[in-house]
Amino acid sequence: MNSKLLVFAGLAAAVVIGLVIWKSGSSATAAQPQGGGERPPAEVTVYTVKTESVIFTKELPGRTSAVRVAEIRPQVSGIIIKRLFKEGGSVSAGQQLYQIDSAPFQAAYDSAQAELMRAEASLQSAAPKAERYTELVKVGGVSSQEYDDAVTALAQAKASVAAAKAAVATAKINLDYTKVFSPISGHIGKSSVTEGALVTANQANALARVQQLDSIYVDVSQSAEAVMKLRRMVTEDGTLGSSAEVELLIGNKPYGHKGVMQFSDVTVDETTGMVQLRVLFPNPERELLPGLFVKASVGQAKDDAAILIPQQAAVRNADGSVIVWAVDAENTVNPRPVQVSDALGNKWLVSSGLQSGDRVVVEGLQKIAPGAKVNPVEQKAE
Repeated sequence: MNSKLLVFAGLAAAVVIGLVIWKSGSSATAAQPQGGGERPPAEVTVYTVKTESVIFTKELPGRTSAVRVAEIRPQVSGIIIKRLFKEGGSVSAGQQLYQIDSAPFQAAYDSAQAELMRAEASLQSAAPKAERYTELVKVGGVSSQEYDDAVTALAQAKASVAAAKAAVATAKINLDYTKVFSPISGHIGKSSVTEGALVTANQANALARVQQLDSIYVDVSQSAEAVMKLRRMVTEDGTLGSSAEVELLIGNKPYGHKGVMQFSDVTVDETTGMVQLRVLFPNPERELLPGLFVKASVGQAKDDAAILIPQQAAVRNADGSVIVWAVDAENTVNPRPVQVSDALGNKWLVSSGLQSGDRVVVEGLQKIAPGAKVNPVEQKAE
């Protein structure tokens, strides 16, 4: 009996051990990878480098100023009896603005005219006498002294006429100056005097100011260092010069018209180290007023073979160096050091390290490693 129990227990133990071994073998077989292949290449988005034409611009603060400014001052002294314009309005070139009391200048003109008439009368008397004496001195009818006196009197009469004519011209000029005209067309500001005010010739304070505003200047300054840096980025024939168009920002809003560079000063200010630039903008709606603070985006140089890459393609290391992940013809990815010089919009300007046709990774950087195979997908055009 005991032997039968021992045999039965042994058989049961063998069955249990066999089941355990069979399950273990099944689990090991299931854990093996199907097909035994390697992991597929990671899919990444790449950007193919190409050369582009780039205009280098600089945003500079500036002030507006009128194209033409005329400060109205009297050229004779007197009392203002009329103001003939509306303050803040438009005036035309040659329009009368003020009338100075002309009575004393009219009297001076009349007196000069009378002196001219007297001088001309003396000349009419002296000329025939000198002519007669010229004949008489030949036959001894008059002495040489008398002849010389007659000739001298004639010359003095002629001089008196010339001086009287000059006095008349001067008096006429002063009389005309009692009417104060605008030398240019434009907008006139407030008047500094009213009727009854005494003004003096060439006084320091202007009676009014006329400004031409159909076009307007924007004067900006740029550091000489920035100008030199910009010129080093392109060849000598890449400078835009006076043909460059300039955009204007007023309170971060673009102005509706583009300006043209008038000149860039060739001299650096010794005290500030700045270079002066002047830009001319059309102002048909009179939106821009003199003295306004603005920002000008000034195009200064052009590069027809610039290399730009999306900013997300550039990885900056802890030491400040910059690399990109370049994909070669076999779709193998490796880091490559590059030099970037400036940010233009959402792209970096690359000065060295890349050339046209290179491919760089812009998305999927977290899935790659040096020497890894990738499945590149070209970035969609924006």
